[in-house]
Amino acid sequence: MDLLSLRYFRVVARLEHVSRAAAELRVAQPSVSRTIARLEAELGVPLFDRRGRTIRLNRHGAAFLVRVERALGELDDARREMADAAGPDHGGGVTIAAETLLPLAEILAAHRAAHPAVTVRCFQSTPEGMLRHLRSREADFCIASQPLAGPGLAVLPLLREEVLLAVPPGHRLAGRRRVGLADLVEEPFVTTRPGNWQRALLERLFSTIGQRPVISCEGDEPGATHFLITAGLGIGLIPAMARTELAQLPLVWLRLDAPDCQRTLSLVRREDGYLSRAAQRFRDLAVAHFTERAGRDRRSLCEGGAGPRRPPSAAQPLAPGAANGPVP
Repeated sequence: MDLLSLRYFRVVARLEHVSRAAAELRVAQPSVSRTIARLEAELGVPLFDRRGRTIRLNRHGAAFLVRVERALGELDDARREMADAAGPDHGGGVTIAAETLLPLAEILAAHRAAHPAVTVRCFQSTPEGMLRHLRSREADFCIASQPLAGPGLAVLPLLREEVLLAVPPGHRLAGRRRVGLADLVEEPFVTTRPGNWQRALLERLFSTIGQRPVISCEGDEPGATHFLITAGLGIGLIPAMARTELAQLPLVWLRLDAPDCQRTLSLVRREDGYLSRAAQRFRDLAVAHFTERAGRDRRSLCEGGAGPRRPPSAAQPLAPGAANGPVP
């Protein structure tokens, strides 16, 4: 049993698909299959149930995975600690998972300029996927737009902001400043697939009036919503933070008379994981960035007035003490 076999097993167990695991590991599929077969032979029990090409982690595999994640996590933490001992920028790196990567663009550019020797790896993931990445220590941080909680997780709220309703010009609601959910029951919505914060918020809001939203278009990237709205495919929920960036697009912005129509952007990590110097600096930069971003958006809104196209934003930075748990 070697580390390579354990790392292969962890990826196959997470994806429950040999071909996708091989693609993620960037190795040939037969190599992954042989490695898993050797591991099972050495352990003396099957780790997966197989039906044709379909594999599912069985009870032996699930128990083994818990130990493997713990062992590999400790080794990864040891590697980070030794990298810190060798020097703040020696071999250091940060891995981040997020529901959408668009809010990270400015942070990553600033981080790269300040710490060019530190590698940063980013990948897009669902909330369930982010929890798996944290459990396996494959991610140092997750940036979540909806509650991401569990035992052993430290949550640092970065920003709480109002979510607005965007409609195309000429829409029947375009002349209004505010709108109630009852006015939207038959309106087609552009949104994301189930699991993403945008869809979760939309369904939660409509559940308060005992209705389900009409979905005209759904996808995997929240950042595409505004383009589809301008194309006339429907209306949609967009965070207030994006309104300034989208000022040149033909969109009309309205406030929703709905309880808690907000999103909270949070930085989440394993409480028991080693926090490297590189990770600490990324965390500090993220806090500073969103604090400055909230102030910048408030100034922009004050200068731009409060017409129907520019409602004031509720974006505000959150202090670490506002977290419902240990501060990362």
